[in-house]
Amino acid sequence: MYREQTIGAVIPAYNEEAHIGDVIETLPEFVDRAYIIDDGSTDGTWEEIQRHAETVNERSVANPPVTDGGTALEPRVVPIQHEENRGVGGAIKTGYLRALDDGVDVTAVMGGDGQTEPDIVKRIVDPVARGDAEYAKGNRLLSGDRDDMPRLRQVGNFTLTFLTKIASGYWKLMDPQNGSTAISHEALDAVGIEEMYEGYGYCNDLLIRLNTHGMRVADVSRRAVYKDETSHIRYRTYVPKVSAMLLRGFIRRLHTKYFVKDFHPIPLVYYLGAFSAGSGLLAALTGAVSEDRGLIGGFLLFVIGCLSLLLAMTFDLDQNKDLEVLLYDREAEK
Repeated sequence: MYREQTIGAVIPAYNEEAHIGDVIETLPEFVDRAYIIDDGSTDGTWEEIQRHAETVNERSVANPPVTDGGTALEPRVVPIQHEENRGVGGAIKTGYLRALDDGVDVTAVMGGDGQTEPDIVKRIVDPVARGDAEYAKGNRLLSGDRDDMPRLRQVGNFTLTFLTKIASGYWKLMDPQNGSTAISHEALDAVGIEEMYEGYGYCNDLLIRLNTHGMRVADVSRRAVYKDETSHIRYRTYVPKVSAMLLRGFIRRLHTKYFVKDFHPIPLVYYLGAFSAGSGLLAALTGAVSEDRGLIGGFLLFVIGCLSLLLAMTFDLDQNKDLEVLLYDREAEK
């Protein structure tokens, strides 16, 4: 336990035979129950999970770890296997649902590749366990070690960060792709986790769902950890799929938050701006091709549309300013 809260850890693993054993053996002492999900691996990941889970569980029975507030749950490690690969979001969803059924107070997500080291987990769990936020996530961009992140990942990260800010309404968050997270039982129960996106964009989709339900989010600095793990992301399919998911989630958030739960003209301003900007751009291009005066009119309509979009973003930022608890720990962890 930690701060008198039961702590769960969801650990997805796909072809992580070389890493998953160390992850299980070095679980933070305050983790009461770890859900290790083999997501249809084709190597020896499942055998490694079973072997190390048995060892840790036997050790836990023989020497029950006494943590802050009480004794940990038994069994401490729960192996779960997907017969077919569902994606990292699908694996995390499985773990989340088990933690929800078990009534765990705070559920963290750790990488099966060893990127989420034990001290990092504690830093991210802390704001949720303290009650300062319903969801906390790591932020590699605030740490002095951020240069350790490969350049290609940095470019993709910044691009998806901007798109996620718009879609989710958490305008001050950075590094939304970071998979080191913690979520409260209340938030997990409220956001409709059964419908969460199952691909690598699951964390972006979850942010949209959290904002829709008015949940506070903490941004916690963490160092970047890159070992000899292999990325399973295929950028040619990843970027288009996640972009489409963000658009759907953005529209869903606007409708639910500003039409169903309450009323605010933000969606109307957004839609008007998008329509005007798109129509203006089309008219300007058509006018340029035909050498018609429509070029000027189209350009003006495009500018008006862009200004409307900026106005909608300003309104949206103001409406969501109380949902972010930003923890800018700028000192890199050693």
